[in-house]
Amino acid sequence: MANCIKCGRQLPALSFGKKICSWCVQHEAAQRGEVIDQPERVMPAPWVRRRSEPTISLTQIIFGANLAVFLALVLANGSLNFSGQVAVHFGANLGPYTISGEWWRLVTYMFLHGGLLHIFFNMWCLWDLGSLCESLYGRWTYAAIYFITGIAGGMASVAWEPRVLSVGASGAIFGLAGALIASFYLGEFSLPKVAIGGTLRSLIVFAVFNLFLGGLFPGTDNACHIGGLVSGLALGAAIAKIAPRPEHASRRVVIFVLAAFVMAGCAAGVAHHYGLPLQFGRSPFER
Repeated sequence: MANCIKCGRQLPALSFGKKICSWCVQHEAAQRGEVIDQPERVMPAPWVRRRSEPTISLTQIIFGANLAVFLALVLANGSLNFSGQVAVHFGANLGPYTISGEWWRLVTYMFLHGGLLHIFFNMWCLWDLGSLCESLYGRWTYAAIYFITGIAGGMASVAWEPRVLSVGASGAIFGLAGALIASFYLGEFSLPKVAIGGTLRSLIVFAVFNLFLGGLFPGTDNACHIGGLVSGLALGAAIAKIAPRPEHASRRVVIFVLAAFVMAGCAAGVAHHYGLPLQFGRSPFER
């Protein structure tokens, strides 16, 4: 199928000779001040930045932070591949350390990667999904989804196998995909069905294919991926049904606070299940 020359979205089947999608046609008409039949609220293309927005996007900041941490690991280790000991020292997610006090690992593990191929694939996905998610949800809702689903993915990894080392941004990336899937499916964004349909199919294929691929390769933390995806679906559905518009900021805060309480309860349950001490502070395993 052909793609729109303006935004790159996939054009519908049998669009012979057509170069611009209906979403871009509508957007350009609105910019010219033309009145169109059955008008809808028009949103700018995902990469078009509003004048009031910061020059640097949050996606770019997260992207840069991941690269900076990876470079620090390379300099500290003298290699592009890192041992488990080095990863733990820099903040990898490991059940006995995390649950017994070092909860900050559920955040720091998202900025660590095990090698060049690992960070390349994750940053490629982050650049695409993150930019789309940030443009549609807004900067702070996007940040909340990213970190909550990343933490949920880390918790799922610990719950599935607490002694397996977990690193990478893929839990949060799957969370972004899940939130977008739920929001597109439930019709949160005022985009033409053609644009939504193509993007939704691409997101579903991305999630299913990568989960399948993760199951084929040993060492892939699919529990983290599933945790991020499921939590993203839940957050995306809640936002779409309860707080679909940017002015519903207070409702979104309530959703995120409730999500934090749910994850705290899950953490207590995991600690009880494995008989690990649930506490805050320095882990006794490092003393």
